[in-house]
Amino acid sequence: MNTDNVVSAALLDNGAFHAHQAANMRADVVADLEARIAASGVEYIYYMLPTIGSKVVAKMVPANHLRRNLEKGIALHRTAVADLQSDRAGNLIGGGVGAREMVALPDPETFVVMPWDNQVARMFCRAYEPPHFPEVGGRPLQTDSRGLLIRAHAEFTARTGYEVRSGTEPEMTWAGPGLEVVKKDGASPAYQVENLERMRPIYKKLVTYSKAFGLDMIEGDYEDDGQLELNWMFDNINLTADRLVTYRQICKQVARELGVQASFMPKPANGLMGNGCHHNISLWKDGVNALIEPNNPNIHLSEVGRFAVGGMLQHASATTLVMASTVNSYKRFWDAGQFAPSVPSWGLDSRAGMVRISSIGRMEYRLPDAVVNPYLSHTVLLAAMEDGLTNRIDPGSPLGEPGARDDFTGIPMTLGDSIQAFEASPLMAAAVPDQMRDIFLQLKRDEWARYCGVITEWEMAMYWETTP
Repeated sequence: MNTDNVVSAALLDNGAFHAHQAANMRADVVADLEARIAASGVEYIYYMLPTIGSKVVAKMVPANHLRRNLEKGIALHRTAVADLQSDRAGNLIGGGVGAREMVALPDPETFVVMPWDNQVARMFCRAYEPPHFPEVGGRPLQTDSRGLLIRAHAEFTARTGYEVRSGTEPEMTWAGPGLEVVKKDGASPAYQVENLERMRPIYKKLVTYSKAFGLDMIEGDYEDDGQLELNWMFDNINLTADRLVTYRQICKQVARELGVQASFMPKPANGLMGNGCHHNISLWKDGVNALIEPNNPNIHLSEVGRFAVGGMLQHASATTLVMASTVNSYKRFWDAGQFAPSVPSWGLDSRAGMVRISSIGRMEYRLPDAVVNPYLSHTVLLAAMEDGLTNRIDPGSPLGEPGARDDFTGIPMTLGDSIQAFEASPLMAAAVPDQMRDIFLQLKRDEWARYCGVITEWEMAMYWETTP
């Protein structure tokens, strides 16, 4: 990949809004949506846009305005993509109060009726510069991370010939009445049926709702104190990112219904496993997984896979800010023995590495945590893998074998160091549009500054009475 700071041709496409609008207004598309709305009794629609911070903003519109919203979209203050976050000085990040509006057009294929209330449906959107703006009108909004992934994946496939598929493993912690943990001192509660049974009301609702949203649920287990992981079938990375965002919404709904708490906080407690969100990546061409050679029964990795892993490890330091995006994220790396990777490495079915190669031909990338923005994480992984393919980056031998490399730049161990690594990377500057990169860095710098300015309980214990 060319790492010069260039602007994607798609970002300069003033006709992008009108092309999306025309696709929305096709007679068959409108008729199909109207029929589904009538059949299900939908009266309200959420038009939703994921933010840079991996939250979701939306407008609720009565369903009778469907045609208008398919054509005109919804207007939002553009600082919404930065979660309407103000910095420590009170300045609204992303352009301030006077920032102009953006327009979000829905993607009809994402229409789903909410399984907990069939009067409400949702559609994901992509954001654009308003068509009437001079020069930039109609272009994709640079700060729309969902639109960025869709474009980046299409461009990656056009250049390399590979479609990228992934499955994510979102872990999260549940707390509340009836969820007390059963375990012996020194033992893990993982996989124990008694703990899984205490989660039964939770996982039953999660699976039921997830299936209604189109997630092909495949398995789940109890992993640590209050920690539940449910997985669904892997797919094209665009769909996987949407499904992860949807799954988080489902979890919050289930928590409300059952009167418990659901948290994706990366590291809720020391001595326990953190909440990760491993990305299981594979490259496909003509319906064939390019990471493994046919008829080879051993766990292995093709040359294409080796170069992709090389790129992922080469740029692990630069991408950490995306994969571990909060102050709390870095507590996963400091707590030794809790399965979180802190060194760029890879192995064959080894959970000691940052990348684990499984027997079914996938690269389990273990760096991301549970609050990751899946649109950004997959976007920067595309850039890292393409750099590995283009420059034939050798990852060395797997862990435990002669020739294993230990010279990749180590991952940052604090949010502050991670900001510097991301900012210094030419590859990240090329992969993430300037406006999004600037706002992302503003958000993270402000978060780090807020944390650094807080007096903690640890400091009081260390210094209140024990300093000279």
